[in-house]
Amino acid sequence: MLHGGALPRTSPLFSFFIKIPLPLIFRTSCRFFRPILRSPKPKPTLNSTYSFSMDKRLNLCTLALSDNSPSPSSPAVSNKAMKKARRESPEGVLRHKLDMCSRHGQLVQALSLYDEARSNGVPLSLHHYNVLLYLCSSNGGGDDGDVGLKRGFEIFRQMVEDKVVPNEATFTSAARLAIAGEDPEMAFHLVKQMKGLGIPPKLRSYGPALFEFCKKGEADRAYEVDAHMVESGVVAEEPEITALIKVSSDSSRGDKVYEMLHRLRTTVRQVSESTYGVVEEWFKSEEAAKVGVETWDVNKVREGVVRGGGGWHGQGWLGSGNWRVERTQMDEEGTCSCCGEKLVSIDIDPKETENFATSLSKLASQREVRGDFIRFQEWLQGHGPFDAVVDGANVGLVNQHNFSFFQLDTLVNRLRQMSPSKRLPLVILHQNRVTGGPAQNPNNKRLLESWKKSGALYSTPVGSNDDWYWLYAAVNCKCLLVTNDEMRDHLFQLLGTSFFPRWKEKHQVRLSVSRRGLNLHMPPPYSIVIQEAEDGEWHVPTTTGDDIETPRQWLCATRARNTK
Repeated sequence: MLHGGALPRTSPLFSFFIKIPLPLIFRTSCRFFRPILRSPKPKPTLNSTYSFSMDKRLNLCTLALSDNSPSPSSPAVSNKAMKKARRESPEGVLRHKLDMCSRHGQLVQALSLYDEARSNGVPLSLHHYNVLLYLCSSNGGGDDGDVGLKRGFEIFRQMVEDKVVPNEATFTSAARLAIAGEDPEMAFHLVKQMKGLGIPPKLRSYGPALFEFCKKGEADRAYEVDAHMVESGVVAEEPEITALIKVSSDSSRGDKVYEMLHRLRTTVRQVSESTYGVVEEWFKSEEAAKVGVETWDVNKVREGVVRGGGGWHGQGWLGSGNWRVERTQMDEEGTCSCCGEKLVSIDIDPKETENFATSLSKLASQREVRGDFIRFQEWLQGHGPFDAVVDGANVGLVNQHNFSFFQLDTLVNRLRQMSPSKRLPLVILHQNRVTGGPAQNPNNKRLLESWKKSGALYSTPVGSNDDWYWLYAAVNCKCLLVTNDEMRDHLFQLLGTSFFPRWKEKHQVRLSVSRRGLNLHMPPPYSIVIQEAEDGEWHVPTTTGDDIETPRQWLCATRARNTK
């Protein structure tokens, strides 16, 4: 039984795992696949990135291993019949049962199915092996954890002997197995092997090694993993950066804490409560009191602020002595209630907005009926620009059980009054909202007709997602967007985490309803992002609070002698 400790370097498992002849697998596997593919494409090399989908690999393996593969002269079989045959084959039944085990975390049952399949000569595909390795690597506690660790290495060895080509998921599970044995060196070695074999690592591939090095306090090794991530084009997210801040703080590496705080600023913007705790712990530490300079070149700091677009200077820790660390909040103008520092609004490069509009148009055209979206773009070009765009469906349902045209009209009139040109905003509504339900009311019909005649209404076609339309219109017109949609679902995740959150912060108007009617919450006049002041103060926003129902919580860190 394996209990906790890392696999010793004399362990047969360690020797096997480090010396796996993976290049040999790739060479033999390429020869194995070539006759089936019958493709004029160039032969894959060790550095090629295999682009087979998991299902395709499964089919290739099944075809190659089957003695009953149909010959070219065999009668045609329908796709439905072929799918049924695959599903009911021993391999298909095993796949279904293993998937059920994975869904319910049943490691022992999965291992029993594996042993039975091996004894019955059922060939295992990449998917089978990946599910087994995932289960083995995910059961970290108690007897199941020991069994998972031991059997996981055995299953990986069998996969190698079966000449099944591994993919990123295989290596990631293997790295997690190494961490189950508390061996981050092995986990990191596996990630490096991936890159050498042309398999692009993902963020999850690096996680096991990075988090374990951080947990063990091996800061330099954690930085090596981080550097390898950067070299591979993998971007660390909040958990990874927080772990690096923690290990840097515990290792008295103030320079690295400074570097990681700035990476947190550009990547995350607002931090979770757990990250808040790690940052707070740093500023309250003895090491934090030691870092920094008592005198600095003010002009150089200001140049850094201008060069960075505002909100930070990047010149290192300023000031000396203990930090005063408080939980605080900002007033409507962005002034800290603790230290009196006024936060700044960080500008967006117009070129970034243009690039974002282009990429948004491309994404929308791929996911909507292309002709429909092109017609909308042409309509917008002829009727725009607007000072505001309204997500009509969202606004009409704020604090309402049924869609309210009265509420939507109230907002439209408010926005018209606010407009410098006194122009109506653009209202985006789905076709069903314009033709059915409350739209049949005579008053609402007249309202819709007046908006349409004024060129202030666009109804999105049946089957479309109106989110693409109102978002594109607001970005293209460089105007305000009125919606309470948090824009966090899959559609908006496609837009990335670099530019979109910054754009949304500066353009989204949110609504609340009170006894006095509609309340508009305009974009804040400051940026809700980690800010480093010219005289060394730090302000870190959290995800706690939204400045509508409850004030957003911030961390304020100032040198005691620099308090305003």
